[in-house]
Amino acid sequence: MAVPVSPASAAPLAARAVAIAPGLALSVLLALLAIRLRDASGLAALNPVVVALVGGIALRSAWGLPAWLRPGTAFAVRPVLRAAIVLLGLQVTAAQLLSVGAGALGLAFASVALTVPFTIWLGGVLRVSTPLAQLIGTGTGICGASAIVAANQVARGRQEDVAYALAIITLCGTAALVIYPALAPLLGLSPRAYGLWAGASIHEVVQAVGAAAAGGPVAVEIGTITKLARVVMLAPAVLALGAWVRRGKAGGGEVKAPMPWFAFGFLAMVAVASTGLVPPAVTGGSRVLVPLLLAASVAALGLNTDIRVLHAQGLRPLLLGLASWLFVALLGLAGALLLV
Repeated sequence: MAVPVSPASAAPLAARAVAIAPGLALSVLLALLAIRLRDASGLAALNPVVVALVGGIALRSAWGLPAWLRPGTAFAVRPVLRAAIVLLGLQVTAAQLLSVGAGALGLAFASVALTVPFTIWLGGVLRVSTPLAQLIGTGTGICGASAIVAANQVARGRQEDVAYALAIITLCGTAALVIYPALAPLLGLSPRAYGLWAGASIHEVVQAVGAAAAGGPVAVEIGTITKLARVVMLAPAVLALGAWVRRGKAGGGEVKAPMPWFAFGFLAMVAVASTGLVPPAVTGGSRVLVPLLLAASVAALGLNTDIRVLHAQGLRPLLLGLASWLFVALLGLAGALLLV
């Protein structure tokens, strides 16, 4: 028997929904416009997440962020983002990962396990703030925008840190999309080696798949699955980062960070998808919903970003992003050559 909800208990929920609605609606509208722009342009590499970020920053710069929009944008930045990460797990199965072999899985693991700490270490050398270095490292080592916004749930960087990291990852990933196909013939890479290299070292999924496609069907298959193996590393990496921050190693003294429960939800969805019982319509729906939720979350992030603070970050984070990309590119290339 259902338990009735009293008017007294329903009132706060209704008030909360009313407060959230305007900012959330604006964030979703920006996300829909970003996806529409990508679809209309026909450019698969035009990431709606980045377009939504730019749109949010532009609106904030032009009109500011009224107080009545802030509850909804805050809701989009956290709960909406976490829901997107959980649903992302439906797009990866254990069978897919195992099909590329232990060597490719080891290379994907190494890309994450070595790139993230290297970037954090180099960030300290370059005097880049620890949260920003963590975000650049996870974005480079794992899966671009999704990793950055997920990692910030525990890194607790400023809105401007996230925006800067997203800009750097977009720049480097787009450059990789152009440079990798041009270098493949010069390096004499086989389709399998080229696919491994692209999947193990390019930032966003769409960028990695797009670059791998230049090498033919074998390259795109290997590249896609190797990239998905890095995506699976998102949950363990965020959990490890959260544990490290909670131990206070991200700075002096004890630092509190929330337990990233959404990471366990992501792994649970991977397990569910691996059973083979998930209807194709559900998996297909997640491929539509996840980009929308991610873009809405990042649009809200842009609405909360002060571009003046973003400009004040200087060039050191950009140098860090370029060095991190070079590191993972050389690591992926060496691993690909060893495995073929």
